[in-house]
Amino acid sequence: MSEQPSQTALGDVAARTLANATKSVPMLSTISPRWLVHLLNWVPVEAGIYRVNKAKDPNAIAVDCSNKDEKELPATFVDYEEWGREYVLNAVNTVVDVHTRVSDLYSSPHNQIKEQLRLTIEVVKERQESELINNKEYGLLNNVAKSQTVKTRNGYPTPDDLDELLSKVWKEPAFFLAHPKAIAAFGRECTRRGVPPPTVSLFGSQFITWRGIPLIPSDKLPIVNGKSKILLLRVGESKQGVIGLYQPNLPGQQTMGLSVRFMGINHKAIASYLVSLYCSLAVLTEDAIAVLEDVGVDHYYDYK
Repeated sequence: MSEQPSQTALGDVAARTLANATKSVPMLSTISPRWLVHLLNWVPVEAGIYRVNKAKDPNAIAVDCSNKDEKELPATFVDYEEWGREYVLNAVNTVVDVHTRVSDLYSSPHNQIKEQLRLTIEVVKERQESELINNKEYGLLNNVAKSQTVKTRNGYPTPDDLDELLSKVWKEPAFFLAHPKAIAAFGRECTRRGVPPPTVSLFGSQFITWRGIPLIPSDKLPIVNGKSKILLLRVGESKQGVIGLYQPNLPGQQTMGLSVRFMGINHKAIASYLVSLYCSLAVLTEDAIAVLEDVGVDHYYDYK
């Protein structure tokens, strides 16, 4: 009968019973950089409504550049549209429930209430970016004038297509906005043509550019049947571009337009917190935005 080898040292499994594992905070795979929110200029809306006033007929404003006597100078005035479009702030709300027993007993090393709120706020902000792009009333994709719409020439986004967008938004364009797969498709088209796009550093990250304008990725732009869209924006109120709208000075405000308010503890010892975010978006002039449609994003090509 063979002898069993004697154990000469404490094993890993037994040793771990006396060790504390270093724990990370909860990870959430759906969190994205949300570059669109960072790149927009945001305007505070005190009463929850923003009205875009416009001149009625810019071509009716008469000016003169001749050397005639001042008595013959033309008289003019700028007429306004009686009622401009009004944008009402949209609310993204949810309630976070945490049992007091859980928060009391299991909040070390990470506070349970803090982490529940942090992750919920991230989801709310992701929804905010999606609404800025897709909302039926104020979303970017639903506020592009027909004259500002371009279709791809061969089904894939090419330099020629982006040049066409630049001809639509030629007054100080700020950035292209596209799904990451659409940006990859554009990069492949540039490589095929031997014109690899240069990159630029923004917020510590690298972005490819075209004609010096960065292509900003967002996974909130939809892909339907292998097709997506690419937007080009001019931003800022002073530039008559696209602006974000938010409600300032909210009770319990955590970040711009977002608040967290304690709603109390019910008879089942559940503590509730209301998370609210109020925002909207306004396109101040038609030529502030253009869209490229029918953008193929797959990587299969017919090289014949």
